[in-house]
Amino acid sequence: MNPRKFFRSFIYAANGIYHVVKSEQNFRFHLLAAIVVVIAAAATGLSAFEWIIIVISIFGMFMIELVNASIERVVDLVTPELHPLAKQAKDLAAGACLIYAICTVIVGLIIFIPKWSGIIL
Repeated sequence: MNPRKFFRSFIYAANGIYHVVKSEQNFRFHLLAAIVVVIAAAATGLSAFEWIIIVISIFGMFMIELVNASIERVVDLVTPELHPLAKQAKDLAAGACLIYAICTVIVGLIIFIPKWSGIIL
């Protein structure tokens, strides 16, 4: 493997992450939510397994937002006009993000509610 090409692939990936942070409001929202969750998790004293679940949930959300942004860009490149199939493709990708976001909220509630129930009640 060519080390220069290998390093360049990391630069391209970092550029993609930078671009999505800069241009996508939903990604920034999920980034802020992730920071809040990590702070709450650190304050709560989660087990190693619970941390693994939280980390997978957070990075999964980042990944699906990156895929969603990619689909939006490709659709815009193929057809800048409003086309029913282009709208469907974008809506489907956004729907996938929404489903995963709901899943991560449920996972968070399953992890945090038992830990906080003694504090809150």
